[in-house]
Amino acid sequence: MGVDVRDRRTLAAFVAAILVGGANSVAVRSSNAELAPFWGAALRFIGAGLIFWLLVAVLRIPLPRGRALLGPLIYGVLAFALSYAFVYFGLKEAHAGPAQVILAVVPLLTMLLAVAQRQERFSARGLGGALVAAAGIAIIFGDQLGGSTPLVSLLALLAGAALIAETGIVIKAFPRTDPMIMNAVGMSVGVVLLLGLSAATGERWALPVKTDTWLALGYLVVFGSVVVFTLVLRVLRAWSASAASYQFLLVPLVTILVAAALIGELPTPIFLLGGAVVLLGVYIGAFSRRAGTESTDVPAASSVESPAGARVAVAYTVVPPPAGNC
Repeated sequence: MGVDVRDRRTLAAFVAAILVGGANSVAVRSSNAELAPFWGAALRFIGAGLIFWLLVAVLRIPLPRGRALLGPLIYGVLAFALSYAFVYFGLKEAHAGPAQVILAVVPLLTMLLAVAQRQERFSARGLGGALVAAAGIAIIFGDQLGGSTPLVSLLALLAGAALIAETGIVIKAFPRTDPMIMNAVGMSVGVVLLLGLSAATGERWALPVKTDTWLALGYLVVFGSVVVFTLVLRVLRAWSASAASYQFLLVPLVTILVAAALIGELPTPIFLLGGAVVLLGVYIGAFSRRAGTESTDVPAASSVESPAGARVAVAYTVVPPPAGNC
C-alpha cells in the first residue's frame, strides 16, 4: 500500500486529517441551521480562499497561465461549486453520520468512473464491491427515509460524492500546479458560482447572529478547509494514493461519535448495519485488491496529478480530492 509507518509525521498528519475532517459534516449541519446552504458554503470558501491567497502572496507563488490555469478553474467548478452545493443542500435535512457514510463511497466511485473513462482496467472485485456498497446505501436510504429525511437530500449527497470522484479524474489531465494556487483559484471560482446559485434560488444573504453558527463557520474555514487540505496534501506526498484514501473509510466513524457527543444524533441499529455494509463494499472494491493485484491487474505505475496539486506515483490510481471530508 506504500505506507511507511516509521514516518511518524505523515502518520500523524493522516490521523489528524481524519479527526479534523470527521467534524466537518457536524459543523455544516450547525451552519445550515441558521444560514441558507449555498450562502453558507460561499461564506466558508470566502474565508478559506482569503487565507490561501494570503499564503500565495507571502510565499510569492507565481500565478499559473494558459493550460496550467485551466486546471484550477475546472477544479473550482467541480470540487468547490458543484460538489459542495449538493453536499450542503443534502446536509440541510440529512444527519451528519449518514451523510459522511454516503460520502465514503468516493474512492469506489472514483475507481468505477476511471474504468468507465478508460483510465483504469475493469475489475470483477471492483464491481462486487460496488454492489455491496450499493446494498449498504439502500439500507441507509431506507433507514433515513423512515426517519423523515427527504429522498432528495440523500440523492444530493450521492451526487456530491460522484462529483468529488469525477474531480480526481478530470484534474489529472492538466499540468501540475502549486497546491496553494490550486486551492486559492479553485475556492474563488467556487465562491462566484455558489453566490450565483444562492442569488438564483432567492437565499437571504446575512451574516450569522448565533454564536454557535460563528463557531461552526470558523471551524469550517480554518480547520475544515485550510488545515484539512494541507494535511491531506502532506499525506499524499509521502504515501501512495490508495493508502491515503483510507481516510474515507475512517472519517465516518469520527463523524458518528462527534455527532452523538455534540448534537445528540444517535445512530440507529439499521443505520449502523448499512454503514458497515457500505464500508465493506468500499474496502472490497477500492482497497482489498491493491496489495495483491497492484502489480498484475493494472498497468505499470505512473505519475498521477492529484486534485491538490501533488504528484504521486501510483498504478493509475486516481486521487479523490480533499473535498470528500465535507
